[in-house]
Formats: sequence, C-alpha cells, structure tokens
Amino acid sequence: MDNIAGTKSTLTWVTNISVVILVALWVFPTLGLFVSSFRTTDQISTSGWWKSLFPSEQTVTLRTAAPDTQVQDGPLFVIEGALLEDGQDATIRSWGISSRAVDAFVPGEVAELRKGGTISVMANGRYRMEHSAAFTGSRGQRVFLGTTVAPEFTLNNYRNILFDPDNIEGMSQAFFSTLTVTIPATIIPILVAAFAAYALAWMEFPGRALLVAAIVALLVVPLQLALIPLLKLHLGIGIGKGYLGVWMAHTGFSLPLAIYLLRNYMVGLPRDIIENARVDGATEYQIFTRIILPLSFPALASFAIFQFLWTWNDLLVAKVFLVDATGETTVMTQKLVELLGTRGGNWEILATSAFVSIAVPLAVFFTLQRYLVRGLLAGSVK
Repeated sequence: MDNIAGTKSTLTWVTNISVVILVALWVFPTLGLFVSSFRTTDQISTSGWWKSLFPSEQTVTLRTAAPDTQVQDGPLFVIEGALLEDGQDATIRSWGISSRAVDAFVPGEVAELRKGGTISVMANGRYRMEHSAAFTGSRGQRVFLGTTVAPEFTLNNYRNILFDPDNIEGMSQAFFSTLTVTIPATIIPILVAAFAAYALAWMEFPGRALLVAAIVALLVVPLQLALIPLLKLHLGIGIGKGYLGVWMAHTGFSLPLAIYLLRNYMVGLPRDIIENARVDGATEYQIFTRIILPLSFPALASFAIFQFLWTWNDLLVAKVFLVDATGETTVMTQKLVELLGTRGGNWEILATSAFVSIAVPLAVFFTLQRYLVRGLLAGSVK
C-alpha cells in the first residue's frame, strides 16, 4: 500500500528527521559564530555562546597599586584602590593571593600577606592593604579575583575589523578584494554561458552535438589538474598574478556547468514562441535578449548563486592566480588562514572575521534561493 499514489510512505518520518538534523547542523554553528562576533575575548574564553545571555564566572589576575603609592595613616602604612575598572559590570564572589588557592577568601575577609601586613577586598573591587612598616618592592600585590560578569555585547569587533584603517588584520581590504574578484567572476561566465547555451539549444550548425558532448566531458575534469598549465599560460601572456588572471581562471572552470545548466533550461522553453518571433522577423540577437533571457532568469539566478558561493569561498585559485606581497589583493579566505596563525588567541577577531566572510554569501543565497530549485529542475520534465 505504500506505493499507491496519494498515500504517505512509512519512511516520511525518516526524511523529516534527516531534514531537521541537517538544518540544525547548519544553523547552530552559524548562530554561534554570529553571537560570538559580538562578545569580548574574556567572555568567549570562559563560556560558550549559548550562555551569552546569562552572567558568566571568570577568574582574573590583577595587581594592586605599587608600593610607591602608599600613604601613612597614623602608625600604619596604607595602599588603597580599586581592582576593577570604572564602568566594569562585575561582582566579586571570591578572591585569593596565591595561585594555589584563588578562591580562599570571600569579599570582606582579611588575608595575611607573606611579607607582612594584611589585605582585604570588597565585593565591588575596592581593596585596602595595611602594614605597620613601609611596603617595599617595585610591583603591587597579585590578587586573583573570581568574578561574576554580566552579559556584554559590543560592536567594537566589527569596527576594528571593517572600519579601522589602521587595524593589523587588514580584513576590510580583504573584504573589498574578495568583492573585486567575486562580482566579475560571477558576471563574466553567466554572460558567456548564456550566449553559448542559446546557440547550442536553438541554433542549427554542424558539430553541435559534439560540442554538447565535449562540455559534458569537461564537467569531470578536476580543477587541480589544470592549475599549473593554466598558470603558465597566464604568465606567458602577461595576465598572471592579478585580478584579470583570476577572473579568467574562475570563468574557465565554471563555464562547463554554466553552459550545461542553461542549455537544459533553454531547451525546455516553448518552441512556438521562438518560431513565432522568427516569423515576425526578429533576429537571433533580439530573440535571445528579449525572449530567452527574461524566461531563463530562474536558471541564471540558480547558477549565479553557485558561482558566487564558489568564488567567494575559494582559496586554491586565489592562492595560485592572485599573489600579492603587499596584501592589497589578499582575499578573505586567505586572510582568515593568516589570522589563524597570527591571531589564534583573539577569538573575537576570528569569530567576527569568519562571520563577515559568510554574511554576504548568506544574503545572496536567501535573496535568490526561490529561483534555485526552479533553475535546477528545469528541463527534467516535459
């Protein structure tokens, strides 16, 4: 009974669960990256992004003021001050003066210093050190604070990454370099493939079937196989190691799929429309621009999504065809790899940079995704 039309398969629940799992595997890491991009380094290192809306517990090491700031209060020498910065929203729950017992005391208690004297720390971070003799040394007393920090979100990560011209990461320059590579590398193959697909779909000429077969065969050629020969060709004609070379490389690698996809869509368009236009005296160029292109927009949009995502996230082609010692043409994928090595401890920088790198592809995908299925299924049924 499962195969009768109109009845639900017993495996429907398996499909639904699989879809939910796939969506969760994609959504949760993306959401975590988004939330982490607005958090500070301390918060990222002490708690997960799913705890970002709740107070977090941190243990920090601070120092009191140096002995040269002490004042004499009667028979005692006193050093007073605040361990927490002004405006820092944190509550001290425990403190200590030894790394072996960072939570030995609670706020308000008095601890004996190893070199003599006492120290007390309040819940708001205020401290007082007292000694019958003058404090000596060049540095203040080390204090370990166990604090409860309120949730904090900031836009400073994005300001430093995108809008600070002096930031050492250079992510803003990499962002515009990636746009410079991606936009032409998406538009050029679409234009070339659209003309070629129309010719293969609606124009009669000798060898058309062989060209279609050759295009299908090129779909299985590995990109890595052609990198070195193509680079030598680019260097030989003077377009290597620059934007023009990387545009041509992306165009060449994407054309087989683009032509194949667009041809299959154009072949499925009604023949009567094309024939009537020819009877009315329309040229092939007019048929292509005024009839075929508007009707083929779903297929064009679906390929544009794929090409934009592939080009934006590309690292291999950019490293081969776009090398610049000054960093002016470094793309975001390569910049992220560099940040992993040089800024591996700055999680807020890595999280913000990574989310910036996926924000534009996400916007493009959700803008054009309604055309994706229509374009991919084009020509599969009559």
